[in-house]
Amino acid sequence: MHTPVTIIGAGLGGLTLARVLHVHGIPATVYEAEAGPMARMQGGMLDIHDYNGQLAIEAAELVDEFRGLVLAGRQAMRIVDAHGGLVFEKVDDGTGGRPEVQRGELRQVLLDSLPEGTVRWGHKVTGARAPGGGRHEVSFDDGTTVVTGLLVGADGAWSRIRPLLSDATPEYQGESCVETYLFDADTRHPAVAKMVGGGTVVANGPTSDVVITAHRERGDTLHGYTLLTRPLEWFDDIDFADPASAAARIAAEFEGWAPELVALITDGDTAPVLRPAYALPLGHRWDRLPGVTLVGDAAHLAAPNGEGANLAMLDGAELGKALAAHPDDVEAALAAYERDMFHRNANPIEEEFLLESLFGDNVPQGVLDVFMRDE
Repeated sequence: MHTPVTIIGAGLGGLTLARVLHVHGIPATVYEAEAGPMARMQGGMLDIHDYNGQLAIEAAELVDEFRGLVLAGRQAMRIVDAHGGLVFEKVDDGTGGRPEVQRGELRQVLLDSLPEGTVRWGHKVTGARAPGGGRHEVSFDDGTTVVTGLLVGADGAWSRIRPLLSDATPEYQGESCVETYLFDADTRHPAVAKMVGGGTVVANGPTSDVVITAHRERGDTLHGYTLLTRPLEWFDDIDFADPASAAARIAAEFEGWAPELVALITDGDTAPVLRPAYALPLGHRWDRLPGVTLVGDAAHLAAPNGEGANLAMLDGAELGKALAAHPDDVEAALAAYERDMFHRNANPIEEEFLLESLFGDNVPQGVLDVFMRDE
């Protein structure tokens, strides 16, 4: 390929694309707003699935490196009720198809696999325009610009590249997550650590509008996620600048729950962080525009369902493979990639398949009662 590839965003999707291009001898430049790879925390655990994310790992030729990241035992799962009573428990025997890794460690593997200088840090995009001839100009907040014949937006939910292709904007889905961390949990929070177990715990109450989940990350760090179905205005009344009062207000929604579960909210070693869930319309697509496309959340942002990072990586891998397969016809490559990506977007994975991938062929009735009670 003689057309320079410009990728906006050094998340998992953009870096997977850059790596697959590199495998095929196609150079790319990635522009990232963050000042450096350690500018902020990169999130918690990711389960990388054998039906999408691991396919991207294989295309990137990083299988051995990936296996070195997998945390043994983290596919274990406990489902409990609001009082901490055990509904279901699954051990991790090492045969599951959704091994868990730390997001930041996976991102670093991808970064390390690229030639030095591939990622240009500290380049925050302020806008993009199409001057014509299938070329696109991207502007950065330092006043610089870059013009490219092949532009890929891998810049997430609030993509600055998406407006070149689509007028769609993410809409709030009625649910938000409040994140907390508990460090040295086995010694400082032993009751909570026991409740979480070796992998993940999911705690459901009598109604579906409140849920507490937590993952055990590397070592004895617990990462808690409190899910509440509430309008954004409800969260506006909470002062997240005051961590103690914010935690107390969130915890008040879980009155009567087991203290080991509520402690994931009140005993956090970090300030509670609000994560509202936004999504693009299901089946979001656009007409083919020469020289530009999107991957990951920029293309098909969905409410958190465990598939987002996996699909972003698969997008990156599939686009890289398409470009390698059509080195003299970029438009044919983009059309082929978008056709398959649009199909995946319009036909999300069925809930029954997801449950089987988590629990095996015989999903316990108690699990079905928890996960499908709103249907």
